[in-house]
Amino acid sequence: MGERRYSKLEEALEIKSLRRIINAYLNYPDAAEADVRRYERSFKKLLPADKALLSHLPSKFRRLRQCISLNTQFIISMLQAFEPPFDMSQDIDIDEHGNLKNVSGDHLHTEVSSSSQERDICTGQPVSATGSIVSGLESSNFCSGNDVTPSSQKSSNEKKEINMENLCNSVADKSSTSEHHTESCISGDDVNVTGDPASCCHDSTDNGNVTSPHDWMDRSLELNVPLVDVDKVRCIIRNIVRDWAAEGQKERDQCYKPILTELNRIFPGRSKERPPCCLVPGAGLGRLALEISCLGFICQGNEFSYYMMICSNFILNHIQVANEWTIYPWIHSNCNTLSDRDQLRPVSFPDIHAASAGITEGFSMCGGDFVEVYNDESQEAFWDAVVTCFFLDTAHNIVEYIEIISKILKSGGVWINLGPLLYHFADSYSPDDEMSIELSLEDVKKVAFHYGFELEMEKIIETTYTANPRSMMQNRYFAAFWTMKKKPVT
Repeated sequence: MGERRYSKLEEALEIKSLRRIINAYLNYPDAAEADVRRYERSFKKLLPADKALLSHLPSKFRRLRQCISLNTQFIISMLQAFEPPFDMSQDIDIDEHGNLKNVSGDHLHTEVSSSSQERDICTGQPVSATGSIVSGLESSNFCSGNDVTPSSQKSSNEKKEINMENLCNSVADKSSTSEHHTESCISGDDVNVTGDPASCCHDSTDNGNVTSPHDWMDRSLELNVPLVDVDKVRCIIRNIVRDWAAEGQKERDQCYKPILTELNRIFPGRSKERPPCCLVPGAGLGRLALEISCLGFICQGNEFSYYMMICSNFILNHIQVANEWTIYPWIHSNCNTLSDRDQLRPVSFPDIHAASAGITEGFSMCGGDFVEVYNDESQEAFWDAVVTCFFLDTAHNIVEYIEIISKILKSGGVWINLGPLLYHFADSYSPDDEMSIELSLEDVKKVAFHYGFELEMEKIIETTYTANPRSMMQNRYFAAFWTMKKKPVT
């Protein structure tokens, strides 16, 4: 991948998009407050006798506001730990045709990038996006079993910290009106990042481009975002429960435990000197990738949602102890609740301290589109295992996904998959006529066999996705679970 200078228009689009994403987080309390006010307006319309019968509701509304405030405290702390990769104070002006009218500041040097996707974080499905972030770890170093964590960034007690590779790469949103918002990502320098997300973007003397968290957050407060963007923040809060709370253990056992059991079965005698390498595309908030690393694999999680990456960086690198934070993930819906107590219940996280969990040296999270990052010569026949969980149906072209998985696996390498086939783009009616290849499970396996896979194990796993375990409604998936092996080349 060659380095090129981004145009002022491209940089402006990046900044515009990142502002929108940050604003989705910052607008969370206002959007939640608007909901509570709507509840109060409806309550006021009740007859006096009915108000007396439901006299506890005003107290519930006050408690909702307290929960919103505590959720907001977490969000602000998470954002303050994030360092933008651009000078967010730049004045930009883009007309309705996407042409740049004015922008200040220097160009960026970045890796060449093209199309990407962002997953719908509510369902595990994708929304369209453009742009990619290129992997920065050298293949020869990453799977050598050596510690790729810079020694200068280790703490005095040798505590392991999480490599957040190319984390600080922006996501550009080119559609301000579409529910399926469009993003493009660009990468910073090819470095491994440990502990400090800013170090992957700029040195403190980098042309004065680094702004303080308070500066860019204050500027972002001036902007408004669609409510659908704020809803992504609410979905992130539910994803925290799935990946990092004790309450999500049942769902993790349904989805992650079968995968971890298969990896243990297939790689029984793992070498500590040269651990096997495992890639986890669509890694979300990083728990599955971390669990695989703790089994003795060098594991890299790959994620293209910047909503996810900002949050996973905070959990992996900035939380100091288990159960340090408490959130209220179920407050945003009054439907199908058994009781107010259930709806307002707190959830503490993380259930484990990530950096003390026993990860294998070399664990990292790589931001970017799976196709763009891994469809590269440096990745060919590189991985011992690829694990996909609720990921395959995020593709515009699932055939391309399978072809790349085959390409990057070593001869005899394994592909473990668990998930449904809820193709997100199947119901896309955008004017761009987005590509969507929607195959049956039978045809998916047919494509896999064509690209050199043979089926070793197959079953159906019943599971949920970011479900409220105390809700009166549970959406369940009967997910395909298989292990395939890449046949040796004859």
